This record gives sequence, C-alpha cells and structure tokens, in this order.
Amino acid sequence: MTEKITMIADVRAAAAAAALPPFVMDTAMGPQLAKECAARLSHSWEMDSASSPTVLTGIASSQKALALSAAMQSFGTAIVVVPEQKDIFRWEEDLAFFLPETPIYSFPLVEETGFQVTFSGSERLRDRMRTLGAMLTGRQGIILATAVEAAQKVVSPSQLEESAFQVSSGEEIGWDALQEKLTSAGYERVDQVERCGHFAVRGDIIDIFPINEEHPVRIELFDDEVDSVRLFDEDTQRSIEDRKSQLFLPLDGQGVGEALVFSYLSKALVFYDEPQRCEEALKRYFKEDAAHKNAALSWKEVIGQARKAKNKEIVCTLLKRKLTGFDTERDVAWQGHTMTNYQRQIPIFMEDLKNLLAKGWKVLSLAPRPSEKRELSALFSDFHIPESRTLEAGKVTLTHGLLSEGFELTDDTLAVITAGDVLGKQKVRRVRSGPKGKQIRYFSDLNPGDYVVQAAHGIGKYLGIRTIELSGIHRDYITIQYAGNDKLYLPVEKISSLEKYIGPEGETPKLHDMGSSAWTKARAKAKKSIEELAEKLLAVYAKREITQGIAFAPDTAEQREFEDTFPYVETTDQLLAIDAIKKAMEKPMPMDMLLCGDVGFGKTEVAMRAVFKCIMSGYQAFVLCPTTVLAEQHYKNFKERMESFGVRLAVLNRFTTAKEKNRIYQEMESGTLDVVIGTHAVLNKKVHPKKLGLLVVDEEQRFGVVQKEKWKSLASGIDVLTLSATPIPRTLHMSLTGVRDMVTITTPPSNRHAIQTYVTEYDDHIVKDAILREKERGGQTFFVYNRIETIGAMADHLRSILPEDVTIGIAYGRMEGRQLEKVMLDFYQGKYDVLLCTTLIENGLDQPNANTMLVYDADRLGLSQIYQMRGRVGRSEKIARAWFFYRRGKVLSEVAEKRLDTIREFTELGSGFKVAMRDLEIRGAGNLLGREQHGNIASIGFAAYCSMLEEAVERLRAVRENRPVPKKLPNTTIEFRQDAYLDSGYIVNQEQKMEIYRRLAAIEDEKTLTDLIDEVIDRFGTPSQPAEKLFRISEIRVKARHLGIGSIIDEGDRLLVTWADESFMHGWDPMKLPKTWLPYLKFLPGSPAKLRIHKALIKGTMTDWMADFMDELKRETGKQ
Repeated sequence: MTEKITMIADVRAAAAAAALPPFVMDTAMGPQLAKECAARLSHSWEMDSASSPTVLTGIASSQKALALSAAMQSFGTAIVVVPEQKDIFRWEEDLAFFLPETPIYSFPLVEETGFQVTFSGSERLRDRMRTLGAMLTGRQGIILATAVEAAQKVVSPSQLEESAFQVSSGEEIGWDALQEKLTSAGYERVDQVERCGHFAVRGDIIDIFPINEEHPVRIELFDDEVDSVRLFDEDTQRSIEDRKSQLFLPLDGQGVGEALVFSYLSKALVFYDEPQRCEEALKRYFKEDAAHKNAALSWKEVIGQARKAKNKEIVCTLLKRKLTGFDTERDVAWQGHTMTNYQRQIPIFMEDLKNLLAKGWKVLSLAPRPSEKRELSALFSDFHIPESRTLEAGKVTLTHGLLSEGFELTDDTLAVITAGDVLGKQKVRRVRSGPKGKQIRYFSDLNPGDYVVQAAHGIGKYLGIRTIELSGIHRDYITIQYAGNDKLYLPVEKISSLEKYIGPEGETPKLHDMGSSAWTKARAKAKKSIEELAEKLLAVYAKREITQGIAFAPDTAEQREFEDTFPYVETTDQLLAIDAIKKAMEKPMPMDMLLCGDVGFGKTEVAMRAVFKCIMSGYQAFVLCPTTVLAEQHYKNFKERMESFGVRLAVLNRFTTAKEKNRIYQEMESGTLDVVIGTHAVLNKKVHPKKLGLLVVDEEQRFGVVQKEKWKSLASGIDVLTLSATPIPRTLHMSLTGVRDMVTITTPPSNRHAIQTYVTEYDDHIVKDAILREKERGGQTFFVYNRIETIGAMADHLRSILPEDVTIGIAYGRMEGRQLEKVMLDFYQGKYDVLLCTTLIENGLDQPNANTMLVYDADRLGLSQIYQMRGRVGRSEKIARAWFFYRRGKVLSEVAEKRLDTIREFTELGSGFKVAMRDLEIRGAGNLLGREQHGNIASIGFAAYCSMLEEAVERLRAVRENRPVPKKLPNTTIEFRQDAYLDSGYIVNQEQKMEIYRRLAAIEDEKTLTDLIDEVIDRFGTPSQPAEKLFRISEIRVKARHLGIGSIIDEGDRLLVTWADESFMHGWDPMKLPKTWLPYLKFLPGSPAKLRIHKALIKGTMTDWMADFMDELKRETGKQ
C-alpha cells in the first residue's frame, strides 16, 4: 500500500512541475534576415524621411513584417496601420521573429460613455496612455494600430505635456508640490499602491502607479532631493528596475482633442498595410454609429496628419491599384512570393525542396513546437535532406520559430518554410503576454473592527496595534476585545496564534469570554469533527490511490493529428496542463484533477484532448455539464472536432426524447457509443457504460453535493477531470490542502480583449443607449435579470423604453425544454437584439455576436457568478461592454460593496482563480464541507478550521504511509529588555505593520528573512533603530527555532533559554563549548531543559553575542 501511495506522489509532482521543454524562440535568425534584406533594399528604396512614399506592390503576409524590419534599421520608431484587429495578431507574431528586442505598443479604442458612472475599467485607456507616454519621452518601438484606432482624435502632445509632469533623480522637489500635482492629475492617496491611479506616502518614500506604466514607481527622497526613481512589482512590492526619470500622465487623458497618434511622432516610419482595406474599415466604422464621426478623422485626413510630421511612408499592397492619397505610378515591385501550403503532401514538398537545394538556395524551416520540430527533423532525415545550424547554400536550417506564413525571395535565393506550410495547419500564437491579474494575500488583510480567532482565547474583535511602554521598554501589542469589554494585549511575536475570522455570510459571531471553557469546548468539538472528516477524505482518496485504475496508452499518431486540428498554438499554461493531465492518465491509478482556468482560456480544448486520449485507448467518456444549453454547445464543438476521426458521440439532456434516450442507453451498454455529453441525466441509474474510462465535469461550481456524491460513486476506478473558472471554495481548499491535484491556466488566448466594465446605479437612459449602440454595430445584448416571477414585467418595461424595432427574447431555466432551446437558437441566429435572461447564461453560452451585457441587481449575485457572466462577452474583435447595476438610492451591504469592488479590482483577464480566493473571504464558509461541518466553521472560523484540517490530513497521511509526522518548528518567543518593534516613525499604517509582523513570525530560514528585510528596506527606507533591533532579534529567533528552543527571556542579570523540543539537540555535548564559557552557563534540572546564561559573559551587544551562541550550538548539533 505504501508503494502505491508513493506512486501518487509522482502524479502530484507531474501535475505541479509538468516538466516540459520550454518554448524558446530563435532570436538570432529573424534579425539576421532583416539586416540582409535592408542591405539589399537600400539601393532601391529612398529611406530619407522627407522623401515621397515608397509603394511596395506584390507583397503579402509575413514578408511585410520583413520589409518593415529591414526599414527599421534606419529608424528608431514606427507605426503600422493595419485594416483589422486580426491583422494585429499576425503582425505581433511576425515581428516577434524579425525584431524580438523591439518594444511593441498598442493603441486601443477608448470609449466615452457620456454618462456619470460610479466606476469604469481603465485597461484600454492605460494601454493607450502607455503608448503616448513612451512617444512623449522619446522611447523607441513600433506602434501597431488598426485604421480605426489610428484615426481616433486625441489631445495634442503640447496639451498632454502641460498636464503631465516628470520626476528625475537628483532634482529638488517639494513634497507638497508633488502631492498637489498628483491630486490635480486625478491620482488617489491610499495606504498601499495596488492599482493604476494610486499613490502612497511612507516617510521619505512615495509610491505612484502612473497610468502610462505597466508597473508602479517608487520615488525615494533625501530631504527635498530625489535620491532614486525605480519601478516595483505591485504584488511583491519589490523594486524591479531603476530609472533616471519618470513621466506621469493625468488619469483623465482620454479627452478628445483634434490631434492623432501621428502628432506624437517625428521623422519616424509610417507603414500602411493594404491602405484600400484600411479605408474600407474606417468607412464601416463611421457607418456603424453616427457619433463615431466626432471621435475620428477620415482616411484622407489621417494620411494628411501623418505627413505633417515629416515621417517616411511605406505602403504595402498585394495588387497594383489606385490608392487614396498615394501615387502608385512610382511603385517598387517586391521580389518574393508566399510559400505554397503543401497540406501534408510530403512527397510533393520534398521534390520541390530538393529542387531548391539543388539550385543552391538557402532554406530556413521554422517549427513553433517541439513536436513539430521532431516531426520535420524525422522527415528531413528520412528523405536524406542535408541540414546545417547556420544558413548555408544547398542546406536546410531547422529552428524553433513562428511566422504566419513562409515565403521565397528570388534575389536572395532564400526560402523560409513554416511547419504550417508543410504539415497543413497554421496556428496563431499570442506573442505579447496578457495581463496576469492581481495576486491576493490569502486570509491576511486585517483591519480594525474585523473578527479574529486567537488560539488560546477564541473569537474576539481586533482593535488595532498599540505601542505600550513597560519599565521604559516599548513594545507593540495586538489589542483584541472579548465579551464583557475584556481586552487582550497580545505581543506581536505571538501573532501566529491569531487568524482572521471568516464565517457564514451575514452572521455576526458571538465574542467569547476570556478564560471561559466555551472556546475550549468549541475547539475540541471541531477538532473531533475535523479528525473524522480528514479520515473520510483520506479514505476516499486513499481508496483511489490503491484502486487499480486505467493506465491509458501513450499518445498515438491519431492523437497528434487530432491536436493539430486545433487552430492555435497552445499557450504555455495549456501545454503544462495538457502534459500534467496526460501523465496522470497514463499512470495505473485513478486521476482526480481540477483544471482551473479563466472563462474562454481554453479549458475545453484541454478536456477534448483528454477525452480523445481515453477513446484512442479503447474506453468511453462522459462529459457532465450543469445546463442543457452548455451540453448542446459542447456536443456541437466535440462533434465538429472528433467526428472525422470516427468518434461516435451523443447528447443526453431533457431535450432528448425517451426513444433517443433508450437508444443511447443501449449503445453505451454495447460499447458502440464513445462519448456521452449531457446534464445530470448522465448520472441516471439506467446508464450502464460498457467500458467507462473518463468523466469530465465542466463548470464544477454549479453542481450540488448530491450530484457530486453520485459521480463519486460512478467514478470509482476511473479518471476524473473537473473544469472550473472559479472553483467553489471547498474544491479550492481541497486542492490547496493537497488532497486533490490542480493545474491552472492563466494566459489569455490571442483574441481576448479586456472588457470595458462599468459599475453604477440603474438608469433607463444608460440601458437604452447601451442596447441601441450595440444594435447599431450589428451586435446583440444580454440583459441579466435574475427574478423569474417578474421577468415578464421587466420585458414590458424594456419594450416601453426601447424603439419598436428592437426585438427581445426571454430565457430562464424553468422554461419548457423545447421552448428554451428555440429561444436560444433564435438568439444564436440573430433573431433577437436583446436576450432577457436569468443567470443561466453564466454557464458557457458562447455567442460571439453578443458584446454588451447589462446586469440588474448585480449586488445580489455571487462574485463567481458576476465574473463568469462577464466572461460571456468579449469573445469577438469588438470592444465588449459589461454594465453592473445596483438600484438607485439603495444602501449596499458591506458584502455587496466588497463584491463590486472586487470586480473593479480584477477587471483584467486571468483573474478567475483570484476571484475564487476573494469570494472565499467575502461569502464566508457557507456550507463548504457538508452540513455537519457548517457549525464548526461558524464556531471557530474558516481560517482556523483550514489549518486544523490541514494538520489532521498531514498527520493521518503520515500514519497511513508509515512515516514519521513532520516535526513542526516551535514558535520561539524572545524577550530582550530593549526597544525592538516597528515604530510608527518607520511604518505608520497598521495593516502594513501587521503584514510584516505576520511574515516575520512565519519565517523558517535565514534566506527568507534576508529577502524580507531587503523588501522592507526597499518599501519603507532605512530602518529606524527599534526596527533594526527587531530584525536582529528575528535572525536569532530563526536560528533558535531550528534548535528546538521555545523561549529566550531576559531576567535582568541573566538570560533564561528554555527548550520546547529537546529532540532537536540530539547528540549535543555541552562540554564541547569553549571552556571560558562554562562558568557562566548553568543547566537547570527537570523538564523541559533550561539553560541560564550570566550576562557577565557577554562581550559586545547582547544580540550579536546571542546570534554567535546560536551559531555555535548549530555547529555542535550539525545543523550548520
């Protein structure tokens, strides 16, 4: 059994590490081609910025990026104007190959709502201001903009400079003047900078998060002189890059002026990609909405503005044609053409390749993934194609790289062939990484007034930190109020005995009486219950670990072929997840894996590959969905991808007729059906699959305990893969505790944009405007109204405020199956402009044409619901808008306010996992671990409950695996008679003090302590004397913990050292200490072991001597 359990550790290790060859782009070959191309073209191009436009004809695909890269050898900055958003993705991909070191900037559309809103997201504005800021300060790079983006009116550089200000290292600056500038630029003062538009002051350190930077800026002053300017990471609060100076732009820089982005360029390169298509795209934009005419200039005016700044123009067009604003008579014919796509016709490709090599051509072959590189290498070997590491006539150079398409350059006798050209698939890869979303400090944010749980006394109310003077010594104490107005002053070194209380939502906990038995009883009861739960959990998972599972076959050729039909290059996260899941499936024990990935981040693709692997190994698979609509959608997607491989699929839900159901049951039993996708109807007792191997559960957070128990019994011995964007806290906690395996996907795919989010009071005018604006651009709107009883009245109200030509469909879960399906189908087909529906859309309804969402009473919904719904828009190229309304004049509960504020905090892509963590804190414990545990969580708090459960699981696991329970280091207390604390002159903010004290208490090794001290100095400046002493004592404490010492107390003329665990000192001989020390040391009889040290022995400072003494003990016991 122990062997079996050890094997599961290998699966866990695979899931955690998922060691996979990293995707490393070749960064040398592209720039080399660009330089060679520049040298050749310099004879035929006039590269002077004052010269007339160069029109290149006959140029297509990635050759345009090569031409730009060649031209960039003479320019530092360029703007590329492309017809549509999808062209930007192609350009990003190609430029990453030819100019990997050049910064790429975007210039997204920023919308004015015309309404006063409580809050609106700022991602798009931030990207735009970052670009303008870079151009203002003369940074070099390439701006990629669609024709519509390039035509947007912005404030002129002079206007922006007027309202901007710069801070440089070495300059004199008055703090009051700087604060005034920040406030007038729209920045908000906070305790700790966490998002764009914040600034914070701590002594001589000022942190500012400018709208034009990806990271916040830290300015350190020496009197009134700027000592240093540096960027820092908002999550870790650590500095990451030094700057000589920093420009700060105003937050409200989205005002419409009469200038264009070209006004920010001078003697730069302006590169037009297919200007005729650009002009058409701009005309469509003006046609969509009359208001757009005020926001942008016409195509002719765009070209005129670009010329004013004496920029060099290059125009690329495939066909020679008349172009608005350009003289096409003086064109340059591009000597190259796009590579043939061989669609896996290998013999034809090899014949053509051999002909090229025979003529002395150089051939560069690019593969975007290790698997494709291996496949191409094997083909070249089989057909005896000569290879070379460098470009060489008559040979092929195979390297890791990515281009949208290959090409041939006749003059250079060079052919570039991509894996897609040969293998018949061209994948799109995201080159710029998406935003990572903000990290959450789990369970740690403590504010005065919060309820806390202290290990010895129970539930109290945290009142803050107080500095108390006793016998002339200052120390910080955590003040906690208990019942009867009793107060506990807890020394900060005992902070590890304190947890934030997180309990059932809306319930106020009862404060305990200090010293009463109520807390001891509650804790004992919870402990007993937790032990039982831990036993049950481990029994379930241990049973899986020793149950003979299915070892699925390694990947087959069909598997690779199936995966190649996915049109995108997988993100790194997807590859790690796929690899971990496949490794777990190939092990001979049942897999239980949670895949946590944001809405639309490619979880379904990962699940499809797992299902296909299962079928290729001769087993059947179930895909369980929470709603009928999602089941239908998955069925269509799975069928589309799998049917051509001979996979037989069926859908089972309440739309399925009795006759169809019986047929599905029979085919499952006979084994003629491979995959069944459906709602909980799949869990019906009548379903008896012949050879079930895998169960995939989508949107796990939507299933109740009953259904989970059903699939657990069904899943004995088979592999289970659960997918969720916001895993419910119970699941999340089980994964965090290590009882289940978890992989996460946090990288957004290439075509996902940040959603423009607004939070405000409900207003008919906003609703009408939002619906009509979406209709004008040919899109559809979701209106989420979560009350079935009055949904008809809301439909009537919407009809009364909207024009008659706006069509409204109504959908909710309790509708008759066929009727619901018809409404959904009609909405898919565009028959309705507005879908008035309940939250049923949160579960996987994909409608790329619906790009506006209006949510009524958003404050009443759960955080994960709000987040999931928001992910239902923004799946196409258009700007998506999400409006979250609360009722006019309504006083929001604290929980509702926290929810809406969290959506504001996490408006970026990739935040689902973090939202689940925050939801855990906000809605409290609820009924997370089954009904019988609910009372225990309420009585001791979720944080205390979690740590007790974790301990119980670890202890029982050690017993089951027949190994010793890992020793816990004692929480050493050190009391020296000196001021050693974080004084308010050094750190003012109590929450930040608590954070540092908590982290100091948890440290177990000296490297982590050094890192923390470095971070504190970075954030708060040079430590004050009391803070420096605190850090020195923390260093002694870390050493003492590893020696099993429980406390070191200053008794006046002596120090008393008491051991908490003598086993740490095993084998130590005190007589080996320096002989001169022995008269000053006295070992006291009895248990625990105690040692008295006469201070007369101590030379120098007490802290230095004690640190040396600890080092001596560590050497003696072999711990150093």
